[in-house]
Amino acid sequence: MHQTGWRVFTQLCLAAKDEKMLSSLLDLLLTPEEKESIAMRCLIVAELLKQEKTQRDIAKDLHVSIAKITRGSNELKRMPGKLIEFVKKIIGR
Repeated sequence: MHQTGWRVFTQLCLAAKDEKMLSSLLDLLLTPEEKESIAMRCLIVAELLKQEKTQRDIAKDLHVSIAKITRGSNELKRMPGKLIEFVKKIIGR
């Protein structure tokens, strides 16, 4: 991934003043498939953070491969606790 492009992307997202602006920006930058992939990743992370289901049950309920759940789980293990708490706070709304 090209770091300059990623930095531009994150700066654009941060500059969006509200959800409608951010959604329009993401419509411009992402294909429907990319948006679906990000949405699914968010659901996977949310389920993993709840710790209420097994990885196999999450995969079955979300209709994704166990490999996708495992990748999400492995990424969560690499994240700092502060980020995990931030995500839990937002998801728990």
